[in-house]
Amino acid sequence: MELTRRLLEQFLTVVDEQHFGRAAERLSMSQPPLSQAIQRLERGIGAPLLERGPRGVRPTPAGTVFAKDARRMLNLQDAALERARRVAHGLEGDVRVGYVSILSHRYLPRLLRTAAREMPGLRIKLRQDSSASVAEMVASGALDLGFLRDPAPVPADLITRDVAVERLAAALPTDHRLAGEETIGLADLREEDFVLPDAAALPSLAQQLQLACHEVGFTPRLRATADDVTGLFSYVASGLCVSALPEELSEFALAGVTFVPLRGTSPNLDTHVTAVLRPDADAAVQKLLDLITRHMPG
Repeated sequence: MELTRRLLEQFLTVVDEQHFGRAAERLSMSQPPLSQAIQRLERGIGAPLLERGPRGVRPTPAGTVFAKDARRMLNLQDAALERARRVAHGLEGDVRVGYVSILSHRYLPRLLRTAAREMPGLRIKLRQDSSASVAEMVASGALDLGFLRDPAPVPADLITRDVAVERLAAALPTDHRLAGEETIGLADLREEDFVLPDAAALPSLAQQLQLACHEVGFTPRLRATADDVTGLFSYVASGLCVSALPEELSEFALAGVTFVPLRGTSPNLDTHVTAVLRPDADAAVQKLLDLITRHMPG
């Protein structure tokens, strides 16, 4: 059996649509040839990949595993083709960059400006996801470069490089009693209600804030959670609670939010912006990372 790109794409489309008719329409083909192609694939593998029912299909356990591997194979093929094009055309082509949402406000505009100025033949395709997903996609070849914020352990075969350091600052309602201070201690907020980063959406920031508070002797009193920066700012601006956020975000804060620097030398008040890439990353990826590292603040 020849495992062609077309066959893998047909199978993945059926898995995505969970229906042969919709998948055939999406693939601009009729349903019988699509059904026959999937049957040939199952015979070649020697196992059923789909459970067929009156309302559609769903992958079997073997089909679920095969779908994941099929996506990886297609991603690796795309990466190999694009890397060859970049090398052949002198650092021209597409570079796929992943990032976590909290980095988008400051670092991505800097990355895009720097690349456009110094590598004009390069096109950057952006993908936002969690730290774990970005790292996994870099490892699998679905992304060329990822930017994470104090990531959890990344796959061992990836290279990591710190590109910036951020420090937490208190984010307070503008009319808060401490908003006019030059600096405060995090312990000064022990009696306050907090809006905290959602642990699923912003795990690194959520963990960092909890550790920083525990280090000075208190657990932040939860008033609300938010899964992005805008939500965190909105709660603080409402006057209902306070938070602690990377001070670099102060220039993007909503009206009604004041940032006050936090005193102390605890490592829990500092966090790193980290790049991840594969050891065999080509010259375009390496040069892009070098440029960004030189132009990043901190």
